[in-house]
Amino acid sequence: MNRINEKLKEDKKLLSIYFTAGYPNTNDTVTIIENLEKSGVDMLEIGLPFSDPLADGPTIQASSTEALKNGMTSALLFEQLKDIRKTVSIPLIIMGYFNPMLQYGVEAFCKKCQEVGIDGLIIPDLPVDVYHSEYKSTFEKYGLINVFLITPQTSDERIRYIDSVSNGFIYMVSSASVTGSNSGFGEEQTNYFKRIADMKLKNPQIVGFGISNNKTFKQATAYGKGAIIGSAFIKHLTENGIDTIDDFVSSIL
Repeated sequence: MNRINEKLKEDKKLLSIYFTAGYPNTNDTVTIIENLEKSGVDMLEIGLPFSDPLADGPTIQASSTEALKNGMTSALLFEQLKDIRKTVSIPLIIMGYFNPMLQYGVEAFCKKCQEVGIDGLIIPDLPVDVYHSEYKSTFEKYGLINVFLITPQTSDERIRYIDSVSNGFIYMVSSASVTGSNSGFGEEQTNYFKRIADMKLKNPQIVGFGISNNKTFKQATAYGKGAIIGSAFIKHLTENGIDTIDDFVSSIL
């Protein structure tokens, strides 16, 4: 069974952390992954930096720009991760845009993911219809779960279609904005979380965008299976370096 599915079966609210590969420094990737697992994080999203990150706010965009300057590429990331499963057991997901995967070759990318022990992919700009008709069989061949995003504007019909195509979790974007732009959830978001929970989808939902502390983590997980933190963690890395990861995770949990 895929590590993501195993993790989702655990009787707890899950904390997933996003970070940008190659940031703050080129070779920090493995250290950050190992430290996050030791700190009690349940799942990780490894951001593959891209020059035109449509869904990312200024914090993640800046980290992507820096990582690209540092020389981060798909090939370098796979090289860094080649022994990761000797020390790390939690699910690892690569989050990135479709262009670098196309350039690498979709099948070659998926094969490399399987070789190094990646469990899933989140590709915000790969439409679910295109995935379903053109790439689903390739992802499944290499044991990869593809995670799709929904927003408050996604229709019920579309959500049910995404649910039918998915086999892991659904990434529930908390609001129709870029990452890192919220500091709490109001009535509108709570109603949205409740609406999705009431749909009784077969895939659990994990909430992302706007989670930065213990309060927002609890709000996000009141209806969902877990929450994803990205911008707040990258800000912490920028300000405090990679030796204080445990402090950040403790402040959330």
